[in-house]
Amino acid sequence: MTEPSAQSTQRDPESVSRFVEHFAAQLVEAGMPRMPSRVFAALLASDTGTLTAAQLGGLLRISPAAVSGAVRYLAQVHLVSREREPGSRRERYRVHSDQWYEVLTNREAIIKRWEDALREGVVSLGADTPAGRRLAETLAFFEFIEQDVAGMMERWRAHRERILGD
Repeated sequence: MTEPSAQSTQRDPESVSRFVEHFAAQLVEAGMPRMPSRVFAALLASDTGTLTAAQLGGLLRISPAAVSGAVRYLAQVHLVSREREPGSRRERYRVHSDQWYEVLTNREAIIKRWEDALREGVVSLGADTPAGRRLAETLAFFEFIEQDVAGMMERWRAHRERILGD
């Protein structure tokens, strides 16, 4: 599995393919659908971080429809973005170096919405009922996680600056 564009270093295509399939399997085990996992791993393993649908289909031996569905999922969860190839109508898909930061940042907004719904649930079900107490505990957990993620992201930015100088 070699990237169709020029690479700065030659790599063994079988080693790259094994990495892509192994990492994709890890993502699947964590709950990500199989095809988006494979597409994401292929993009991550590409030197440029960008591939077209045709390149992805060829690398992974999958149909254009499978690429399209996978990319749609990955874009929705903010792991890839779509770009137009300059001077072309073709799209290429890009994985960004800060994709994990983006994913966690976007999850923070989802957690906020869950917290709001849980607060309403505690009031609706009654704070003294077993269900209300269970919702209150869940709410407390999400509030705790939210605070910890915010602090962790600040520490990550400082750490990234130290180790990568970006």
